[in-house]
Amino acid sequence: MSRSDRFLLACQRKQTDCTPVWFMRQAGRYMKEYRAIRKKHSILTICKTPELAAQVTLQPIEHFDLDAAIIFADILLPLEPMGIQLEFAKGEGPVIHNPVRDAAAVKALQPFEPDEKTPFVMEAIRTVRRELNGKVPLIGFCGAPFTLASYMIEGGHSNHYIRTKQMMLHSPELWKELMTKLADMMASYLRAQIRAGAQAVQIFDSWVGSLSPGDYREYVMPYSRRMMDGLKKENVPVIHFGTGTSGFLESMREAGGDVIGVDWRINLDDAWKRLGHDVAIQGNLDPVVLFGAVQEIERRVEDILKRAANRPGHIFNLGHGILPETPVENVAAVVEIVHQSGRP
Repeated sequence: MSRSDRFLLACQRKQTDCTPVWFMRQAGRYMKEYRAIRKKHSILTICKTPELAAQVTLQPIEHFDLDAAIIFADILLPLEPMGIQLEFAKGEGPVIHNPVRDAAAVKALQPFEPDEKTPFVMEAIRTVRRELNGKVPLIGFCGAPFTLASYMIEGGHSNHYIRTKQMMLHSPELWKELMTKLADMMASYLRAQIRAGAQAVQIFDSWVGSLSPGDYREYVMPYSRRMMDGLKKENVPVIHFGTGTSGFLESMREAGGDVIGVDWRINLDDAWKRLGHDVAIQGNLDPVVLFGAVQEIERRVEDILKRAANRPGHIFNLGHGILPETPVENVAAVVEIVHQSGRP
């Protein structure tokens, strides 16, 4: 079996020669090659310049024996053509200058044609597919409706999501309108990525762990499911990822996805048992483990592989993205350990 087959076969819960591995944020600040580009260009410039986005996407594939590439982009990019004023402020991360907090702001959000308004993402995907030439599959992605809505309402990062939950709980009709717009628009955005050449897609619900199981089920699950339903005819694997989701994994599974991504706050075998073994699973090493000694990294990786028990359908990943100061040699060590130890 070639390196090019493992990831997509695992998404379909088919047997592979070894466990496939890729990392969220595998293209990023822990690599000196990426830092060299970032010295010259802003994140938005890289995202909106297909040649640069493709170059950054390919850097980890050239450096490590990874089993998938993921296009370099940002989950907030498709919000701009909807009417959101976005800036990446130094030291603050993304800042939204016109947060969405009332009926007029929700009504003003415009649907768009992804090929026309985010052509740089599609061109970067086409470029990477050509450059990869079948070496490994390429993953496209977007933010999930709840996480995007939270950014839009809060205006940036939040610790408590007070404004988001206020709209959700006290203006449910407005919340429904916003979430429906986002679910439909993100499904369209992912379909465009698939047309451009993405061979799998991941939906990031990075902030959804702030919710109770009941609130997830009532206020988020219907819209995540609506988005997934918009991808059913595409015939590519869909990875549904969230953090802090141990309280409502079953509802996440019900919302949809061929693969459910889990973080390190739950043991992989417990998560898979709750999800059911008729779905694939992705995860779930704590990213901070990569700062430790190689012996400890090996112990933690092998524990996860042991919990997966060679059952077809496990994709090794971190429980969230690689952190900026992560030692490059430790990333390489994880890839090697997974490939050596994760054999049937």
